[in-house]
Amino acid sequence: MRLFDFALAPNPRRVRMFLAEKSVEIPLVQINTREREQFEESFHAKNPQNAVPVLELDDGTCIAESVAICRYIEELHPEPPLMGMDAKSKAIVEMWNRRVELVGYVAASEAVRNALPMFEDRGLSGVPRGVPQIPALVERGKQTLGRFFGMLDRQLAGNPFVAGEAFTIADITAFVTIEFAKRVDVAIPGSGAENVVRWHGEIASRPSAAA
Repeated sequence: MRLFDFALAPNPRRVRMFLAEKSVEIPLVQINTREREQFEESFHAKNPQNAVPVLELDDGTCIAESVAICRYIEELHPEPPLMGMDAKSKAIVEMWNRRVELVGYVAASEAVRNALPMFEDRGLSGVPRGVPQIPALVERGKQTLGRFFGMLDRQLAGNPFVAGEAFTIADITAFVTIEFAKRVDVAIPGSGAENVVRWHGEIASRPSAAA
């Protein structure tokens, strides 16, 4: 196996953190998306969506999408469980991971892609050119991130981790989302998010946070 990665991109970081928590090592192949290497024909053949990460198996099968890759790794290496242990816990982890994606990660992505100069004429992921940035989406993304921090703080008020008592992929997604949002100068609120501050500090101290 090998993992097509870009060290500065948030989605590959989710997979790298997941692998680090599992103590699983997979060779990395860097695809510099800032230099638009994701649009080269050799990579496009592996993922027509022109995005990293992509896990290429020994038989040539290519698995894209961060959670799909993590699901595959979870099946191969079930310990420690990062996607739940039984029907109930798996559903709860999936629910919270999806909430974090929809309310937080999508908002951060919307703000970043419509604000940073490197994405000029590339307002949508996977499209090489011809999609102008929309400044109004930057503000909407930032406002939605405010809702995300509120949602997360309420959940963490009574739980040590995002999906409950155990560290899971939902924590990885939330942590990467918060780090990603810093690119548009959005940080954890100074007040009203004390539970997020506590949790974020704990996740940042885990070795996987450096992956």
